[in-house]
Amino acid sequence: MPPQWSHPDGRITLRTLILIRWVAVFGQLATVAFVHLVLAFPLPLGPVLAAVSASALLNVVAMSQRGGRLRLADRDAALYLSYDMLQLTLLLYLTGGLSNPFAILLLAPMTVGAAILSRYSTVLLTGLNLICLTAMALWHFPLPWQEPVRSMAPLYAFGVWLSLSVSALFIAGYVFRVAAEARRFADALAASQVALAREQRLSSLGALAAAAAHELGSPLGTIAVVAKELAHDLPPDSPYGEDVELLQSQVMRCREILADLARKPEADGGDPFERLPLTTLIEAAAAPHRLGHITLTVEPQPEGEAEEPVLRRSPEVIHGLGNFIQNAHQFARRQVTVAAAWDRQSVTVTVMDDGPGFPAHLLGRIGEPYLSVRGERSGQSGHMGLGIFIAQTLLEKTGASVMYGNNKGGGARISVRWNTINAKKED
Repeated sequence: MPPQWSHPDGRITLRTLILIRWVAVFGQLATVAFVHLVLAFPLPLGPVLAAVSASALLNVVAMSQRGGRLRLADRDAALYLSYDMLQLTLLLYLTGGLSNPFAILLLAPMTVGAAILSRYSTVLLTGLNLICLTAMALWHFPLPWQEPVRSMAPLYAFGVWLSLSVSALFIAGYVFRVAAEARRFADALAASQVALAREQRLSSLGALAAAAAHELGSPLGTIAVVAKELAHDLPPDSPYGEDVELLQSQVMRCREILADLARKPEADGGDPFERLPLTTLIEAAAAPHRLGHITLTVEPQPEGEAEEPVLRRSPEVIHGLGNFIQNAHQFARRQVTVAAAWDRQSVTVTVMDDGPGFPAHLLGRIGEPYLSVRGERSGQSGHMGLGIFIAQTLLEKTGASVMYGNNKGGGARISVRWNTINAKKED
């Protein structure tokens, strides 16, 4: 399958297209019956009913594929919608072409395609729509109507063709752009949830490690006492002396390992309800992202006599601040500074580096999903541009507001601000 057809898949089920086609079939039959029986207009009933029957037959065949529950690939959905467009074109060709008031319905399959198909398929479907409109403008059966409105004036016919063609291009482009943006945000939010779940698992593992260190302390103490008594009671030349010494050394090693687990930041913050001073929280968020050649400085900047705030070590805050600090390390030349400012009304954490800063033409869009400045600055590629978006989304869940800018002396600046009320709720 060509790469243009392979993405994206599974955006619509066959059942949905079957339902839309059944609505179209019954609507076409009702229209034909009304025009032929009530208005008594002459129609080529044979070809018209054959075209409607073909759609009904296609639906019956499609329903046999797992009851229509099949999720369609991009190519298959495009082919189904192309058929609907061609079938409707045939009906319009038999009943007056563009002079038929229902000619505007030809935009419907293309609009559905623009909302669910890839760019490549949308362009092809829009091109097919323009071909169908042009063909109907040039060749069609006369409108089944009394004279003198049996045919349109050439200039008016051209106007109808032009309006429908422009509408097709505009609707396809507009709907595709809106649908694509909605899909990007949905995918990015899903990635945010994955990142949050990962941080929550890490926090749970830290709590489990701390609990294990605490619970295993007592049995290890008992084993150490028994081993010490055995060593004291054994004669110097006992063949079991080396085994007892090995047992004592391994007990001491287990104690050291558990003590190390209890001292790790992950264990200290494993409890999601444990609170830390602001500067300590920043140090915990920055710990996994430090680089040896970059200096990280945390600068407390209290205003007035306000005490340093205490915040909950939540996965959202740890991942969000950690991601901003990690990005600053990647772009910094020598120094990353994290300024922690607080007063009685707000708490602000500002991450600054001495790197090239954000590109001026993208500054207003920083924080959007799939917008990466890393490749532009470093010449690298393959970055999805989700890191900052995920960090911002997680921090905003805690009530923070995030602002981006550049320092006057160069380098990027990201400010995260919590109001005191929000910070208390977070506590």
